[in-house]
Amino acid sequence: MVVTGASRGLGLATAAHLHRRGWTVVAAMRTPDEGLERLRAITDAPAGDPSLIGVRLDLDDHASIEDAGGVILDAVGPPHGLVHNAGLAGVGSLEEMPMDRWEEILSTNFLGPVRLTRELLPAMRAAGRGRIVAVSSVGAIHGMPGIGAYSASKGALERWAESLSQEVAAFGLGVSVLVAGSFKTDILELTQTFADPNGPYAIHHANLERNGRRFLRFAGAPERFAPAVARALDEHRPYTRRGVGADARLLLLGSRMLPGATLGRVVGRALGLPKPGSLRSDAPRPAASSPERG
Repeated sequence: MVVTGASRGLGLATAAHLHRRGWTVVAAMRTPDEGLERLRAITDAPAGDPSLIGVRLDLDDHASIEDAGGVILDAVGPPHGLVHNAGLAGVGSLEEMPMDRWEEILSTNFLGPVRLTRELLPAMRAAGRGRIVAVSSVGAIHGMPGIGAYSASKGALERWAESLSQEVAAFGLGVSVLVAGSFKTDILELTQTFADPNGPYAIHHANLERNGRRFLRFAGAPERFAPAVARALDEHRPYTRRGVGADARLLLLGSRMLPGATLGRVVGRALGLPKPGSLRSDAPRPAASSPERG
């Protein structure tokens, strides 16, 4: 089993869970030495355990992806499962976030998984087995303000995974999408922000942060996400898509039952977004009260 982004958060929990279930796990990450130490600590695996393999992988680096693909095939042959978990986020409106950060997010979250799959797919197809799991986000169900690049990358990842499933099904391979809800990871602390607290989107960011922190109080532990990955890897249908976490399941249900405009209003209220037109420079203001005439 290959798990990307296995050094922390959902990827770390997933790699540990699969290792405990008896799988040989290839933990692909930017810093494999540090990541393997964490994995050994939570799995009690000894140093040199042949069923726990670290591979350096930077999904924003073409050469790193190509090298990692070769190392993976040399180490385990065609993988039984490939879990695209690694991801990168950034906070900021379109006007605030630099374009090079947009490109890095799209490269890491979308094009990187595509390239890594391209490296491994010929061997998996020849073996006639294997499952590819793409870890998505609620931002792929409904575009979320302030994290437009992340939402766009996860939306693209889902559409590609859906397309891929129809290409590879005839060869005995399958694809699953797991839409992850809120989990208690360090992603907020590690996410770079470009939000300007004094800029035109200040009220957006203030409300998003306040409500986001409130929602995180109900977030689950990463260890609750890992079994969903294991179940997805055991799937036999050509394509599956499931929400993991109460908020993801609720938003998926809402997207199926509500018109897009209605869902947008519901999400906007939940996030505390300003009403449409309310921040226009020429927006009407409440009339000042005048003293009564006698």
